[in-house]
Amino acid sequence: MVTGQDLEIACDESGAEGENLTAAITDVFAHASVSMEIEAADDVIRVLRDRIRSPATEYKANHLLRGKHRSALIWLLGPSGPIYGTARVYLVEKRFFIVSRIVDLLDEPYSPSLGFYRSFETVALYRTGPALAGWTAFLESFNDVMRARVPAQTFYDRLNDLRAPELTGPLAATRRNMNAFLERLAEDPRTIPVLDPLIPAIIQAVVAWSSSGRPVEVVHDRQTTLSEERIVELKGVFNDPRLASRARLAGLRLTESRLDARIQIADFLAGVARKIASEELNGRGDAELNDLLRHYVDPASLWGHEASWSHLHP
Repeated sequence: MVTGQDLEIACDESGAEGENLTAAITDVFAHASVSMEIEAADDVIRVLRDRIRSPATEYKANHLLRGKHRSALIWLLGPSGPIYGTARVYLVEKRFFIVSRIVDLLDEPYSPSLGFYRSFETVALYRTGPALAGWTAFLESFNDVMRARVPAQTFYDRLNDLRAPELTGPLAATRRNMNAFLERLAEDPRTIPVLDPLIPAIIQAVVAWSSSGRPVEVVHDRQTTLSEERIVELKGVFNDPRLASRARLAGLRLTESRLDARIQIADFLAGVARKIASEELNGRGDAELNDLLRHYVDPASLWGHEASWSHLHP
């Protein structure tokens, strides 16, 4: 929906577990955004209700993912379907995301809220790390440090345990960045969480839809991460020169998904995308659904597993 000259998008996510990445139940996070009129979205929901015929008061992605409703899912995602060309989804492979946040420590100045890109260093560490003894403990230590559960020294102890200086040597020099962040976190615990993929997903949604040349207004399903203080901080991120030239956030407001059919459609897309992508990541991919989903996948998605990405990328 257009508000003046702004482009309004409705957003929702699937697979959100806050900053819990290494012990997460889900291995994929998906954030969907939809740009369509509310009346058109209402029509889509009505058709889905007619096709699925569930007594549930609010439909979710799991309704569409049931085998008996596959035709409804194919209709929704298909090239002649109602959301083709009006929706997109940003995928995050959680293991790759935490590796990218570790590599972000190398940045000067350290600005983790902007770290939503695939760098050469991230890909290199992601590919070679799992072969190192102590790799899982290393990732877990970073997760715990950034959640203020253990001291920073724990991370550097696990770093030394990897015994791979050609890969990890530069990370040993990141104590200043690590300590500076932990000091900021202690001073203001409400700061944007480093390990929650929701914030970079929203940033990327604004960047992607800004290709229209218009400021983007975000309507988002309510999330505990999106407190009033964090929304203010998120808006400030777009003043960074690295983003200001590419994207403009006109505003962000929260609402209940049941009150906005566009958010319900974003919920559908995020949920089915997360499931389809997770199945592919774990070697159980569905070729037909992959081919349908790839038309919606943001090419800037944070994904490191090359084999699965070859079947998911747009």
